[in-house]
Amino acid sequence: MEAQKVYAYLEDVLKNMPEDWLKLTTHRLDIYNESLAKTEFLDRFENLYKKSEAGGSSLAELPTAFDYIRLGHPLSSVLEWGIAKTNRLKPENVIAFSSKMAPVLAVLRKNLFDQRKTRIIYRGELPECFDFATIKEVYGYDFEVNKIDGIKEITDFDGSNVFISSGDDLRDLNLNSKIDFYISLQDELGSIIVVNGDRNEAYISEIQHVRRRETIAMTPADCHIALRKFIGKPISDKSSDFDANKRSVIDSVHKITATNSKVILGSCGLSVQYAIMMGLIDEAQEKHPGKAIKIIVPPNCYGGTNDQARRVASSLENVEILDLPVDRDNDMVQSTAKVLEQVAQEDAVPYIIAEIPTNPRVEVPNLDKLREALSQQRKTPSGEPAIEPVFILDQTFCPNVQFCGEDGILSGVKVLSYVSGSKFPSGGKCTAGYCVANSKAAYLMDKLEKHIRLCDNEATALQVQILAEQLPSMNQRIRDAYKNTREFVNHIKSTLPEARINFVSEELAEEGFTPSVFSLDLPTKGESAEERETYKRALNHQLIDMMISRIPNESKYCVSYGQLKGCYWTIPATSTQGTTKEADKDYIARVSVSPDLDLEKHKEVFSDFVEQI
Repeated sequence: MEAQKVYAYLEDVLKNMPEDWLKLTTHRLDIYNESLAKTEFLDRFENLYKKSEAGGSSLAELPTAFDYIRLGHPLSSVLEWGIAKTNRLKPENVIAFSSKMAPVLAVLRKNLFDQRKTRIIYRGELPECFDFATIKEVYGYDFEVNKIDGIKEITDFDGSNVFISSGDDLRDLNLNSKIDFYISLQDELGSIIVVNGDRNEAYISEIQHVRRRETIAMTPADCHIALRKFIGKPISDKSSDFDANKRSVIDSVHKITATNSKVILGSCGLSVQYAIMMGLIDEAQEKHPGKAIKIIVPPNCYGGTNDQARRVASSLENVEILDLPVDRDNDMVQSTAKVLEQVAQEDAVPYIIAEIPTNPRVEVPNLDKLREALSQQRKTPSGEPAIEPVFILDQTFCPNVQFCGEDGILSGVKVLSYVSGSKFPSGGKCTAGYCVANSKAAYLMDKLEKHIRLCDNEATALQVQILAEQLPSMNQRIRDAYKNTREFVNHIKSTLPEARINFVSEELAEEGFTPSVFSLDLPTKGESAEERETYKRALNHQLIDMMISRIPNESKYCVSYGQLKGCYWTIPATSTQGTTKEADKDYIARVSVSPDLDLEKHKEVFSDFVEQI
């Protein structure tokens, strides 16, 4: 009886849900409470269910679930709720992944730190991505694998029993007390992991964090399909020509980047970055066995990059993080030269991750000097040539700059360049990202491809279709958005000259650096540093609140960038720098401008703000 009520309610939800549930890629911070995240969404969703209320207005008023489509979203939460409800589980014990492999890696990671044994049990045939040998050798996880014919063969185990199955009826999962983690493979949609029993609930946040940092939740479109299958409704065939779309995307990426290397298409920017990290570690273990690996990363860069790199290092004994100070009073070139000399003295393998322009200060280093610092030949203490660095470039803010071309400024350096597709490549329509290499680093792409596939983190068919539609117009959108941004910045300078604006110079723009994001350090006052900081933070919120209340159809409180329309505002310290050390956070306003917005209205509201202060 309860199950039928759930199916009927979910059918109404799918009919009436807000369009944004299917299409929005970044959270709306104006209806988002980070400390409650999914629980607040599902608590209120449960109340609607009890009242059989599934009207469009009621659903639209629900707070945002999680903080990104990458970590979770309304439809993934609803799918997990439905599976939990019909299997008499807690919703938080059910977690949907776009990847089939990631939930397995999540349990293995937790058990590595807990020094707990893992037994992977499966029936039938596993997908090709289940490369257990590489998981042991490169990822450093220890486990045993058993193939069985039926669940009754599962025995007690002094550790975690991870059972992998496929073709399951999600409405009636065959759980038993000997299974700690039940992973149901859902064909091209991804997988569902069920954390079974109170004894395993400490794993939930760790599994969710893997979903946040190394992969993504099952996408909204795929959750929609899974939900329709769950309630027994037909699935409309909207299949696209995947091969043709992929060829189109690869052609576009080659033209945009002036490269001809392999192109890696991942489910999100961090999926791509994880493949880079693990692919390079695989390469280092093969070419430089026994040598330490140093991942060099700015301490105040995007929180996902920062956190993921440190998570990788913490799980492997021979991998260490070195800080690369790049913003404020620090110079990227000097920091690079200094840290590479340190790595050479340790005869280690250097991998550098950097954003150009930097986020959120939008700074571009002297590229000639950066090339010199990266390509300088260094010696180890024994007099041997030091291992050349690989420069891993996040150029999400300026994906149009051809760093990796044959004539690129860094052509003499091993460069891997990647871009978050949720920004300009897709115009905010999907999260998929891509990676290319210059000719000197092209040989590394085979390793990256191996690990994007092992983690089952390749872009979905719909993501590839969206990129095929959006990439051809990307460079024009970048030009148009930069033009609007420059005009807005000039207006702010003339209206509030005492504000400090971080944006590229006219000279850098002439060289091709045309981002459409800038950061705004508002003027402050007070007797002490603490008073001045408090006043400035309040002023940030006053400005953002004024913008989104006066221009609600265009100005949003959100972390997006490269969107097709409107103007997005955020404070990096409270969003994109979430895991960064407090001392390195930036409590400034970050503004991203699109090619299509009412610029005159935005200038008018900013002028009114200046009059108020």
